[in-house]
Amino acid sequence: MELELDGVEVAFDHTAVAAPRIRDLLPIYRDLLGGRHLGGGGDNRQAGYRTLQLTYTNGSKVELMEPLPGSTFFDSFFELTRGRGGVHHLNFHVSDIDAAVAELRGKGYRLHGLNLSDPRWREVFLHPKEAHGVLIQLAQVGPRPDGPRATLEEVLAGEGRNGNGIPSP
Repeated sequence: MELELDGVEVAFDHTAVAAPRIRDLLPIYRDLLGGRHLGGGGDNRQAGYRTLQLTYTNGSKVELMEPLPGSTFFDSFFELTRGRGGVHHLNFHVSDIDAAVAELRGKGYRLHGLNLSDPRWREVFLHPKEAHGVLIQLAQVGPRPDGPRATLEEVLAGEGRNGNGIPSP
């Protein structure tokens, strides 16, 4: 099986870590390891999670994720991790999501969670069964609006992008 995505640029962007509370991740990823809030973040109300990113001196990034109240989005993940959470997925940016999807399907990969509805963020996942136990997200990033980005405190207060107004636990 050929493993290249012909004609599609692929670049690693971040590792996502999920826990029942983002606040429980901050002592490690921000305080101990020196991550700085990238600015922005918020809620995906449809899926049921809150997210923000930290960046490090070399430009690498870690995304921190938590479920929104009443969400079942992470239930099976937390079941696998005995409720503690951990690395949820690896994210790679692609130059052309449509070409990447066609190429992956043509190579026989089963895709999961295809979402092309938001021009700011079009994505697809390779299921962990396809990637040696790792959930891989491929995303094409579209234009982002200019302007101020939410602070860490605003995101945790539920006031980030698409925020639900309910503070993080």
